[in-house]
Amino acid sequence: MEKQAQAEETLAVKSSGQNALKHAIKAAEMYMKAAEERPDKIDAARLRQKCQELIVFAEKLKARLAPTAGAAHSTPSRSVLPVSGTADILKQGSILHKCEFPPWDQDSPSIDFETELNNNQEFMCADPFLDDTGFTLSAAQLDNFAAWVKPAELFETGPACHPQSYEDAMMQTSDDSDLVQDITTDCSVVASLSAAYNVLVGKHAVLSSIFHPFDHSKGRPRLSATGKYVIKLNFNGCARRVTIDDRLPSSRTDRALFVVDRHNPYLLWPALLEKAYLKVRGGYDFPGSNSGTDLWVLIGWIPEQIFLQKEDADINNIWKRIKSAYQSRDVVITLGTGRISADEEKVMGLIGEHDYAVEDIDSSGGIKRLLVKNPWCDGPAMMTTGWPVPQQSCSDLSSCSVSADSKWPNHPGSSSRLWFSIEDVAQHFESMYLNWNPSLFSHRRDHHFSWSVPPNIYRSSLSKNPQFSVMASNGGTIWVLVSRHFVDAELDIARSRRDSMAAVACRLGFMSILVFENSGHKVQISGGEFYRGPYVDSPQTLARLDAQSQQSYTIVIDQHELPLPQYSFTMSLFSNSPLSFSEAAETMSHISEHNGAWTRRTAGGHSSYATFFQNPQYCLTITNATPVSILLSADIDDVHVHVDVVWAKGDRVAVLRMKDLVASSGEYRRGCAEVNISMLEPGIYTLVCSTFDAGQLARFVLRVASMTPARVTPVLPDAAGRLVTNIPRLRLAEGDMRYRASINASWLTKASVSVQSATLALPGTNMRPPSSLMLRVSVILGWGPEQVPIAVSGETEFQDPSITIRTPQFDMEPERIQRLGLWILIESMGSHNSGLAIDGEILSDSPVRIGKWEFA
Repeated sequence: MEKQAQAEETLAVKSSGQNALKHAIKAAEMYMKAAEERPDKIDAARLRQKCQELIVFAEKLKARLAPTAGAAHSTPSRSVLPVSGTADILKQGSILHKCEFPPWDQDSPSIDFETELNNNQEFMCADPFLDDTGFTLSAAQLDNFAAWVKPAELFETGPACHPQSYEDAMMQTSDDSDLVQDITTDCSVVASLSAAYNVLVGKHAVLSSIFHPFDHSKGRPRLSATGKYVIKLNFNGCARRVTIDDRLPSSRTDRALFVVDRHNPYLLWPALLEKAYLKVRGGYDFPGSNSGTDLWVLIGWIPEQIFLQKEDADINNIWKRIKSAYQSRDVVITLGTGRISADEEKVMGLIGEHDYAVEDIDSSGGIKRLLVKNPWCDGPAMMTTGWPVPQQSCSDLSSCSVSADSKWPNHPGSSSRLWFSIEDVAQHFESMYLNWNPSLFSHRRDHHFSWSVPPNIYRSSLSKNPQFSVMASNGGTIWVLVSRHFVDAELDIARSRRDSMAAVACRLGFMSILVFENSGHKVQISGGEFYRGPYVDSPQTLARLDAQSQQSYTIVIDQHELPLPQYSFTMSLFSNSPLSFSEAAETMSHISEHNGAWTRRTAGGHSSYATFFQNPQYCLTITNATPVSILLSADIDDVHVHVDVVWAKGDRVAVLRMKDLVASSGEYRRGCAEVNISMLEPGIYTLVCSTFDAGQLARFVLRVASMTPARVTPVLPDAAGRLVTNIPRLRLAEGDMRYRASINASWLTKASVSVQSATLALPGTNMRPPSSLMLRVSVILGWGPEQVPIAVSGETEFQDPSITIRTPQFDMEPERIQRLGLWILIESMGSHNSGLAIDGEILSDSPVRIGKWEFA
């Protein structure tokens, strides 16, 4: 029943109007039935909550469908919108989890709260605001959950109209803060809030621009008379308005369901910031993130991820970069661990796949060290080499009528702070997340775009990837940030996890930035880039470039295993020089694409194989001299591929002669290969597409680009439309021998001969006899001193008959055959056993006749 309800819910989201309402109502009914059928109370509670969410969604749809004054019909907003431009991309990004997050309007918060203050600017009562969003909880959270309650009840502060002393406690911005998480799995969020605390309330006072209502005279958030709060968060392409009420999830146990300050149990605004963020990310059953992403959303500072375990990680350079920036409060630093075994957790006191805050840095005494905090309230004491920090004293809440030793929340123990040397940080943590103040740059440009992830056949090439041209007029540093927009489908994938966060991240895919010095033109394959970023599982990735003045660069977005068919992105460029930006330009004006495959019949391998002629081949016709670019891309990464351009008049190439080779893609390359010809003269050429090993099967696409029209057609296999005449089986005698058989035809015809060994099992066994036999096949006109070879296999070299040996095509002229005779000649060299035979065939345009084998 739950699966049926989920299917109806999906249809409700994708539909509009009455259809969406119908599916929403049906989904709600099915969730309720599923809840009634579940014996597990926690599971049933989860399904009832889903039912309630669908009811709220249906009510919203009803309101949208109701006719408005002066109009016959009103069109409801759609949760899925076509992406046709910047406006549509931003509009599509406004809908998440059935909630709307419109782009930020600078004037709207002041309008929201201007009625909350009287003439004396004093706090006054007002009708309460209730957000109808259904916040989801995990099974563990539901097991502790009591109800959604307002601060007055949650903190047992008495009357609904709070005294000023409670506002002082709930909205204070004291430096003495110790924010911790408990049962909510948002360590990255709490680590972010802890690390950014001095940025939020200190030098830059970021909180004043993102939290509403805000008391600017006191430099702190203000209690809302209605319980309504508007938070400005940065995601899905722009700053967006996130509206919440002040209700928080209360616990019926001693476990906290939201972020708390152990020095001030009444502090409210961090929990409201957390609630706003979790509304964007799908609920309190948060499947996880990283603090770099969280801080990008919370404060809009540029995220950079440094992989500390990489061999090229330069900790001295890292320290040099962060030291002065941290002192000026222009960078926020957090740390993340990777997967850690249970034994390692016990020995080091660190938690695997967990984020930590850096609350200070210091280099006194010649030791470069960072003050690291574990945001988990019940986290283990960190045992790695470091220096402990004395426990700080609690805040003075003497102005509150309820004492600071209130029974809730009660989390004993230290704040889990420890000084680490930069060397220990590099040893014990996997990632360092740096969030940089965007005000460090004087110029910024945002570009929003959508990308339909190309099919696997293009997976190894870049031809279908987003590509852009960037130039800084005065040169200097350019930071390129690519941010993937949040979508519901990714949340569904994350919530379906049954294993570690690392495994979930792998299922969400990876992305990277590649930069080429290519004058802003499009590129087709990787390998020539001067910058290649790591493939990260984060929704953001950053490239830092040192640009030359007036130099255009090509920026390419790449991906690996992104699971959804389409995504929206925002590329943000930061610099201290004016920027020129556009989509990368195609270098060629005429492009054609042709699908093909290496099959069991056509996977001939590289040119040393006798089966090379079987490879897929194409006739390329050029009528005017033109530069040409040819891309060959396979749908399997581990197949090494190659393309040759041969002067062969569009005929099938049997043997690759260097004198006929016009151009090639060089060494065989994994997944894709490219040929670039600066100028190709008019003519008819043959393109040969091959894999390194014979028998490798894959699909491919051949992309031919030129400045003048070029015609590309498949070269048919030799057997296509031709007659096949089997050659009588030849049993070879021992020693070096020569055999011949006559052939003739009644009409002028083209033909070719191919032979291959047919090894017979030894008598009474299933074993095949070993052989070192080598053969050469010739077609001879005449016999004796006057004989003339007209076609010879292997460029006259002897070859292994275990692989097909083939002659070039030759002409059979009946008059000359009657006068001189025409023979197939097989010459053997080497040793073999009596179980070896030779089979073969003649491909021809007209019927041919073959005589019996005889010694020559």
